[in-house]
Amino acid sequence: MEFELILVETTDRVATITINRPDKLNALNATVFAELSAAVEALNANADVGVIVITGAGRSFVAGADIAELATKSAAELEARSRAGQVTFRAIERSPKPVIAAVNGFALGGGCELALACHVRFASTKAKFGLPETKLGLIPGYGGTQRLPRLIGRGPALRLILSGETIDGTEAFRLGIADGLAEPEALMAAVVAFAKTVLANGPLALARAIESVDSGLDLPFDAATANESRLFGSLGDTADMREGVQAFLEKRPAMFRGA
Repeated sequence: MEFELILVETTDRVATITINRPDKLNALNATVFAELSAAVEALNANADVGVIVITGAGRSFVAGADIAELATKSAAELEARSRAGQVTFRAIERSPKPVIAAVNGFALGGGCELALACHVRFASTKAKFGLPETKLGLIPGYGGTQRLPRLIGRGPALRLILSGETIDGTEAFRLGIADGLAEPEALMAAVVAFAKTVLANGPLALARAIESVDSGLDLPFDAATANESRLFGSLGDTADMREGVQAFLEKRPAMFRGA
């Protein structure tokens, strides 16, 4: 796959999407959104890909939206831009393949919201997280006001949103925004090691687990657990489930086929 502003590389079933605008600190614009959507859709359909990693080129993950693009937008245009970004990030969140954010630097505004849309986040100790939109007279518009409170709670989320403050990777890890923490030179190795752990598991089970967690967050508990039972049962007739159980009984690694 060839794109203008992102790079896509696949090694050992791990596909890495690198947002490649280092001169703009990888700021999100309409082209980046469109290319992210296209890349994730293509990787979801690629049987040779089991895990997707999203990162940024240079010293930034994504520094936020391209402010120059927003400066002259009308209210209707801003709403449309917000919805377009939300659609892209929701597609990432709903990917049946685990998506890992490797936050190597600035993850501000839309960049923080992109990281929040990924299933798991690993951060460099030198990463910088924040939702500074209120400093511009705006609010987070790509799902940040919804995902962050669900992740770390209402009070801590409002503290970050209302203040617009920036926190480092260590604080993000303490708050639960980041799920893994590494020194900058060890970040990608930590991400790849985690990806390999995930790849050893059944791909159908991974997809159902993501679906169960994602859909259950918006359901009452009893409905969510009923949905969990449905998804649990849906794996019962799969070759992967039979292989996984048999491999366990035979004390050998499972050889999953995604069927």
